[in-house]
Amino acid sequence: MLKPLLGFLKPPRIFKVSKGLQPALLTCGLLQVMPAFAAEPDWTPYAQLLEKHVRPGERDGVALNQVNYSALKNDPLWPQVVALVEQFPVAQLASPQEKLSFHINAYNVFALKMVLDHWPVESIKDAGSLLRPVWKKPVGTLDGKTVTLQQVEDDFLRSMGEPRIHMAIVCASVSCPDLRNEPYRAATLETQLEDQATSFLANKKKGLYLEDDTVHVSKIFSWFEDDFAVSGGVEKFLRRYQSLPEKLSIDADIDYNWTLNGS
Repeated sequence: MLKPLLGFLKPPRIFKVSKGLQPALLTCGLLQVMPAFAAEPDWTPYAQLLEKHVRPGERDGVALNQVNYSALKNDPLWPQVVALVEQFPVAQLASPQEKLSFHINAYNVFALKMVLDHWPVESIKDAGSLLRPVWKKPVGTLDGKTVTLQQVEDDFLRSMGEPRIHMAIVCASVSCPDLRNEPYRAATLETQLEDQATSFLANKKKGLYLEDDTVHVSKIFSWFEDDFAVSGGVEKFLRRYQSLPEKLSIDADIDYNWTLNGS
């Protein structure tokens, strides 16, 4: 991170000091003049929004984090959060963790936005049509360019080769992974992704359940099967989080409930 920051520094004043003190003083001086700089947005408004409007609950017999869309729509923080995502200079993101956490948050914010832009709806899919699915409808802007949910997922997230994104991005539906009540951040991303994968696969109604020697899993593992190749395939990925029989068959056949993950 040091090299990009140097462009923001003014030439330091030069003092004549003994050679023995020069390295120490140079280091101290650089730290003093270096500006406070964060490659990620300040996610505080989004954190406050999630804390207020995302609560554990149950819908259609499925345990999940529910979103209070009615309250969210009228919260003055909501337009601030949308602007935070849309106006952030994406080129400023440096590390893979910064890019990944930003775009996961962007996808989740835009999924919420798609629902609220068409509120009230019983499913996010109601915002689209047979000829124009909701995933392919413009939903917002990133770096000044109009994007769809599918573009954020395919062009930015899936291209980064991290299959756990499928446990983190939330398409506003009951059978989706839970929307965390905190933003994703680069510094905590690994822990957050591990927690998302663990909790999703522990949910027998939408993640995984075992029946004799058959492992029934979410259709996510069928729709995006190729994305798990970097982890050694779906089976190896599942074994990281669940104790499974030595011999098994895997069926991605848990019904996917597209009912809205809140009200």
